[in-house]
Amino acid sequence: MAVAPQTDKSRPQSGSKVHLLHADRLFFDEKKHRTAQFLVGNVQFNHDGALLYCDSALFYEATNSLDAFGHVLLNQGDTLLLNSEVLYYNGMDQLARARYDVVLEHGTMTIYTDSLDYDRLYDLGYFFEGGRLLDQGNELTSDWGEYSPATREAVFNYNVRLVNPAPPAQPETVLISDTLHYNTLTAIAHIVGPSNIEHGENHIYSELGYYYTQTKHSHLLDRSILTNNGKRLVGDSVVWNDSSSTAEAFGNVVYSDEVNKNMFTGEYCYYEDSTEYVMATDSAVSIDYSQQDTMYVHADTFKVFTFNLDTDSTYRVVHAYHRMRAYRHDIQAVCDSMVYSTRDSILIMYRDPILWQAGQQQLGEEIQIFFNDSTIDSTLVLRQALSVERIDDTHYNQVSGQEMRSYFKEGELYLTTSEGNVFVNYYPFDDDSIMVEMNHTETTLLKMFLTERKVDHIWMPAATGTMYPIPLIPPEMLYLQNFAWFDYIRPLSKDDIFEWRSKKVGSELKESVRHAAPKQRLSDIKKQKDISSSQTSSEEGETPSEEKEALPEEGESVLRDTENSENPENENDSQ
Repeated sequence: MAVAPQTDKSRPQSGSKVHLLHADRLFFDEKKHRTAQFLVGNVQFNHDGALLYCDSALFYEATNSLDAFGHVLLNQGDTLLLNSEVLYYNGMDQLARARYDVVLEHGTMTIYTDSLDYDRLYDLGYFFEGGRLLDQGNELTSDWGEYSPATREAVFNYNVRLVNPAPPAQPETVLISDTLHYNTLTAIAHIVGPSNIEHGENHIYSELGYYYTQTKHSHLLDRSILTNNGKRLVGDSVVWNDSSSTAEAFGNVVYSDEVNKNMFTGEYCYYEDSTEYVMATDSAVSIDYSQQDTMYVHADTFKVFTFNLDTDSTYRVVHAYHRMRAYRHDIQAVCDSMVYSTRDSILIMYRDPILWQAGQQQLGEEIQIFFNDSTIDSTLVLRQALSVERIDDTHYNQVSGQEMRSYFKEGELYLTTSEGNVFVNYYPFDDDSIMVEMNHTETTLLKMFLTERKVDHIWMPAATGTMYPIPLIPPEMLYLQNFAWFDYIRPLSKDDIFEWRSKKVGSELKESVRHAAPKQRLSDIKKQKDISSSQTSSEEGETPSEEKEALPEEGESVLRDTENSENPENENDSQ
């Protein structure tokens, strides 16, 4: 037997009466309940605009309350429907307690539970023994939940789970949380506690953010984390799109790739899961930790392209531009732009590239670095190549040429070759390690062999050169024509890569002009045809009369041809 609920003295009380509209049968049974009216068959009540239907009820008119049983339906404003097997209603508190097979419907939203209290005074419904909400293709379950028909806002606590799409469809996205807000009008889930979102192989951890269930977007705050197959993206805010599997991160971004042992930091990063394309910019830094020593590279923008995905021949191409600066304790570099391919293990630096190793500097129009198992195997400097090794503030070993190669073994330089108009300024040392002279040499090919980073011997074919004692070196011979020492540009630490320093005015590489093949002129084609025709007629022993009259003297013919070939405008004028 149900007991009439007690009135909560702290709540505002309703002054309106619960009205009995209909019952097939009404009777009293003082043995069972002295103050209750027993109602049976098509029972209907009305209270402040809400209609209640049931199979039977106990009506406590003195306390303005009732107990409803069997196919109970509470209808409020034709927009909210509350179904259950049992409902206890207190008209003074305006509180309905629905039990057993409870279904609350409002708009597109439906809640299923076994125990739900609906507070008509504050327009709130809440369950506390587990519930399930279905709305716009979403299923949300939790131990405790609250729903406001006025704001369409639902709050879930304890073991919250959001599935999209809802069963029986195969779920694509699963959100697990301890606290979650959900709006049935916008279908947006508001994350306000530790939460995990699973979408395929992608996983998101967030403690604050929004998940747009209809567009499958996530806007995540407070250093949310996106992970996928060894890749990890963290930022002050992260935007994730389930449909396109793309992510954007803003503010203090860290993108790491455990598979390839590298990472990016910066203020903005874009990631595309289907192609594994990555772009990082705004104070961007690439950090490679695949070797014992970490390489730090800064540029305005980094782009990573991945090719032949899901095959045995997958490779990546990294682009860095502009104002690239790189630092590792044993190697430093600067240039305007860079490309690195994992397929060929080649790194190419463009536009004013400079490479430093210990006391040696290399520069040219283009520098190519070849790797073997991520260690330097060789370098190639193309066009206006210059290698400089500092001895002291005045004296430098210098080699210049059109092409320069350096070879390494276990990270140590052991051979350098230079080709094409090679000029050398070299300072040998005697047995007492005293510098006594300078060797200036001009040749076509140079091979310099090194041991423990010191010159062991030099080989070259026929060459011309001069040995100058140190005190008698002419000032104009002290440095090669294209000598430059850019120690003021060299990155000094991993933090110094952000400080871009340009070359001093006048020390830039002069643009090398590579002549294109000459273009053929129409006048040249016509002249060639006339010559061919004349040769054919001569071979046949016939010379047209017009040609005979036009034939000039031998010297005149050569002069005219020369003038016309050098100045096509004269030829046009004569015509």
